[in-house]
Amino acid sequence: MWQTYYAAKDLQAALELLDRHGDQARVIAGGTDLLLEMEAGQRPDLQVLIDISRVYGQDHIKVDAQGWVHMGPLVTHNHCAGSPLLVERAFALARACWEVGAPQIRNRGTIAGNLITASPANDSITPLMALGARVTLRSRHGERSLPLEEFFTGVRKTVMQPGELLVDVAFPLPDENTRSTFIKFALRRAQAISLLNVAVVLKMDGERVERASITLGAVAPVIIHAREAEEWLVGKALTEEHIERAAELAAGAARPIDDLRASAAYRREMVRVCTARALRALAAGEERAGYPDRPVMLWGRDDWHVGRPLPDTLVHERGDPIETIINGRAMTLQSPDNKSLLHLLREEAGLTGTKEGCAEGECGACTVFLDGVAVMSCLVPAPRAMDAQVVTIEGIGGEDWLHPLQRAFIEEGAVQCGYCTPGFLMSGVKLLEENPSPSRQEIVHAITGNLCRCTGYYKIINAFEKAAQALAKEGAYPQAEEV
Repeated sequence: MWQTYYAAKDLQAALELLDRHGDQARVIAGGTDLLLEMEAGQRPDLQVLIDISRVYGQDHIKVDAQGWVHMGPLVTHNHCAGSPLLVERAFALARACWEVGAPQIRNRGTIAGNLITASPANDSITPLMALGARVTLRSRHGERSLPLEEFFTGVRKTVMQPGELLVDVAFPLPDENTRSTFIKFALRRAQAISLLNVAVVLKMDGERVERASITLGAVAPVIIHAREAEEWLVGKALTEEHIERAAELAAGAARPIDDLRASAAYRREMVRVCTARALRALAAGEERAGYPDRPVMLWGRDDWHVGRPLPDTLVHERGDPIETIINGRAMTLQSPDNKSLLHLLREEAGLTGTKEGCAEGECGACTVFLDGVAVMSCLVPAPRAMDAQVVTIEGIGGEDWLHPLQRAFIEEGAVQCGYCTPGFLMSGVKLLEENPSPSRQEIVHAITGNLCRCTGYYKIINAFEKAAQALAKEGAYPQAEEV
C-alpha cells in the first residue's frame, strides 16, 4: 500500500510528481479498479498515489473548432451518460457509460481510467473505438497523440510509458446523418461485467449505409472491428436480409474464449444476436428505447463538476492526521494509514453507520456523499477526505427529527436486518434532492448499486415513493420531522 499521497493541484504538478517518483507512483482519479488491485496485493511496489480527482477544469466534454469532441481525464461515466451532446450525436457512448456499474461507481469511474485499465470487457472502449477516437498522452518531456486502436497491446496492456498521463480522449463529432447504439450482454441487468458488448455506428445516406463501424468487446484480447460486416453494409439498406448477413459476419470476427462465465461458442452466437438487435434498432429508429430522459446521477440539484481549484498540492505522509469536514463538523483524524474512506469513517471518526458489505463497490452499504456526490466509500482512499466535505448516514436527519425517507422506511417496514439500510437511505436522500418526484423506474435506477440480501425490494421502493409524496405535500426539501 502507499506511503505518500498527493492531491495534485493541476496536471503539471501531477506530471512532475510522476517524473520524480517513477515506477513507485501511480495516478488515481476514480480509483474503482486501482484500490481493489492494491487490496489484493497486486501492486506491492506502489509507494506513491498521485490523486488528480480535484484538478479543476478537467471534467468537461467540449467540441473544438475543428469539430472534435474532447473529454478531459476526469470526465466520468455519469458525465457521459448525462451529456445532451453525446445522447444526441454519439449515443453509443452515452449508453455504454450508462451501463457501467451503478450511479456511485459512475460518479467516480473515469473514461480515461477505463481506457488505461485496458480490459476488453470495459464498456466505454467499444463505442469509442467505433467512433474513431484518439488519445493524447503527456509527460514532462513531451506529448503524443495516437488512434485508440494503437493504444492497446493486449489484455490490460497499453503503450503508455512511465511518466505519461492520459490527458485527452477525442473523436470527430458525428454528423446528423450518423446514428449509433451499444448493446451489452451480461449476467445481470446492473453491476455486471460484459460477457460481450457491441457498438454500431452508421452514417446513412437516406436509407442506405454510407459508412459502418462495428466493434466488439470481450471477445478478443482487445476491442476489435468486425471488418467484413462493416464492408458488407456499405451501400445497402438495413433490410432483414442484410442485417442477418452482417450479424453473421460480425460473429465470424469474434475470437472468444471458454471460461466459467460462458463458452466461446455461446459468446460467438450472442455476438450475432446482439449485432442484429443493434442494427434492427437503428433501422427502426428505436436505438434509444429504454434510455431515461433524466438519467439518475445521485449528484443532487446541480450538474456536478470539480467546484474549485486546489490552492496548492496537498501531501499526506503515512502517520499524518487528516483534517476534514464530516457532517458539517471540522474533524482531525489520526492514524489513517492505508485506509479507505470507509475505514477512516468507521475506525477513526467512530461513525459506524456506514457499513462494509463487500469492500468491492458492489453492495452500496458504504455509500456516503463526498463533496456533494454519492460514492462508494470503500473505493475512495482515506486522504481524499483532506479539505473535503463528507456526509454519512449520521448526518441525515438529527437527534430529534427524521428525514422524510427515514420516516417512510419505518412506516413501510422497509428496515429488516438493517445492515443495508444506511446505503439505501443515502442513495434515496440524494435522489430526492436531485429529483423530488422520481418515477418508480428512476427509483430503481437510483438503487442499482444497493443490495438487500434479506428479501425483495418492494417495501424499500414503496418507502421511496412515500417520501416523495411527503416532500410534494410539504413543498420543501428536506422538511424536518419530529420523532
